[in-house]
Amino acid sequence: MLDTSPLNAAVERFAARLRAAPQSRLQRGAAAEALELARELARRAQRLEDPRGAAPARVMPDAGLFTVGDQVAVAGLDLAEALRAAAPGAGPDGAKAPSEVLDEAVALVERAEVRAMR
Repeated sequence: MLDTSPLNAAVERFAARLRAAPQSRLQRGAAAEALELARELARRAQRLEDPRGAAPARVMPDAGLFTVGDQVAVAGLDLAEALRAAAPGAGPDGAKAPSEVLDEAVALVERAEVRAMR
């Protein structure tokens, strides 16, 4: 089983910073950056769970400034769970290996945190 603790740690750190951020920072773009990240993490989890795309795509809703920390946490933890459940080898039709998806997701979270919290 894939160790997703780096993703869990990055997601929880960013989510905690968002939850503690003042409204002014969230309004200056941190919330938009976080929502975009949550949506991307959710898309990646859906692709792992349904690689053939049989189910319609679900989009993380914009639930407001003060929920983005929770949305990042939920989407990130969903992706971590999907990665742990994924087969250890490469996915179907040349899809990326779960370990590669994990590394990319951690980098996405870290970049989004830097952009949102500057």
